[in-house]
Amino acid sequence: MRDTRESRLLLVLLITTAFALITVDIRGGEDSPVDGARQAAATVFGPIENGVAGAVDPIGNAVSAVRDSGDRHDRLAELERENAALKAELGSDDRNRSRAKQLDKLLKVAGQGQYGIKGAQVIAIGAAQGFSWTITIDVGANDGVKRDMTVLNGDGLVGRVTTVGPNTATVLLANDPDFTVGTRMEAGDELGFASGQGDQPLRVELLNGKAEIKKGDRLVTFGSQADKPFVPGVPVGTVSRVDPSGGDLTRTLYVTPFVGFTKLDVVGVVVQAPEKDPRDTVLPKKPKPTPTPTVTVTVTPSAPAGGQDQQEQ
Repeated sequence: MRDTRESRLLLVLLITTAFALITVDIRGGEDSPVDGARQAAATVFGPIENGVAGAVDPIGNAVSAVRDSGDRHDRLAELERENAALKAELGSDDRNRSRAKQLDKLLKVAGQGQYGIKGAQVIAIGAAQGFSWTITIDVGANDGVKRDMTVLNGDGLVGRVTTVGPNTATVLLANDPDFTVGTRMEAGDELGFASGQGDQPLRVELLNGKAEIKKGDRLVTFGSQADKPFVPGVPVGTVSRVDPSGGDLTRTLYVTPFVGFTKLDVVGVVVQAPEKDPRDTVLPKKPKPTPTPTVTVTVTPSAPAGGQDQQEQ
């Protein structure tokens, strides 16, 4: 629209009319003559306003989210750090509980056999000295450990010390093919020699080829002269198979060791031998066999049909 004299008069007229309507509406109150027109306008433009507001609100929420995202990210990172620390703490507690349990079993065995031990922890495995089954423990000469000392844990015989350093020592495990230990059968005097076979059961050659041995019998160490390299009475394992005797001078047994050689952690080096042979006192108590329930069925014979009638006749 061009700025002409007519357009200026029209603008003045519209402004004057607007002020007049406002005055009439204010003075009329609830009975204002323009109330109907206002309601009609609300009916027409209300949905449009709601739609615009609905479109604008998510944008406002998004802006707020972006503004607060820094704080939320920091809080999330903090929670993740706390969660990782908690998991590490729980894992550490589980391992500590496991070690405490192993140590309790070790001390119990040492007490039963009257062995003077030096506790140690396995810190490495492998062929440190050319052996296929060895471990390294965190005690050595500074702790009183010497070569050819017996090593055990809460389950039984682990091996013997072969190499000693100032603060560490190498242990040859009982399942190594180069390992041999004298054994004695539980509750008897049958002697033999057990040799390692890696991940297979120990092989035991009994000196008495006619010895009566059965599956489930148990063995302990016989002991060495001057208690080196082996002290007596340490649990070795349980007989899992007996080779049939073929008239040989010896008899072959296969023995499942008490010790799990692939999961060693806490062990003890016997630095002082017992004053007397503990014999079988260190062996764990045998589990009592579970009785098998038996059912007795009693059959009562029935009288033959017609028997009573025949007797009456």
